[in-house]
Amino acid sequence: MKTTSEAKDLSHGWENKTAVNIPTDSLLTRGSTYLPVYSEIYQQSKNFTFNLTATVSIRNISLKDTLYIYKADYYNTYGERIRQYLNGPVYVMPMETIEIVVDEDDEDGGTGANFLFDWSTRKGTVEPFFEAVMISTAGQQGLSFTTQGIRKK
Repeated sequence: MKTTSEAKDLSHGWENKTAVNIPTDSLLTRGSTYLPVYSEIYQQSKNFTFNLTATVSIRNISLKDTLYIYKADYYNTYGERIRQYLNGPVYVMPMETIEIVVDEDDEDGGTGANFLFDWSTRKGTVEPFFEAVMISTAGQQGLSFTTQGIRKK
């Protein structure tokens, strides 16, 4: 498993977004969101795969409240955690989007890759929106599709 310090450029500009002075738990709603992504998909048969670039968007859709992200972990097809993107909590300002990009040549996740995010926001605030866009172009062929996160209960 690669940790944040071992994997190349996992910060995605988040190093200046370290959360301090997080409100007390009594003021927060905590949640966990599952997001499926595909770093590769099958093409023609189970013996041939097509690599994809995945852009993961973490969107704070509140107009006034800050979102806090505590965990952004990447799992492969077999359910093994292969990457941790955070060393500590980060904040996402109202209407701000932060992203993770899984490069097209990164096949670590496989055909059944997924992310798990732990987050919190002020009670009564809309929940964050998690979405992934997968894309690839090769020669004259182009392919793109999206997935959306679901809150774990």
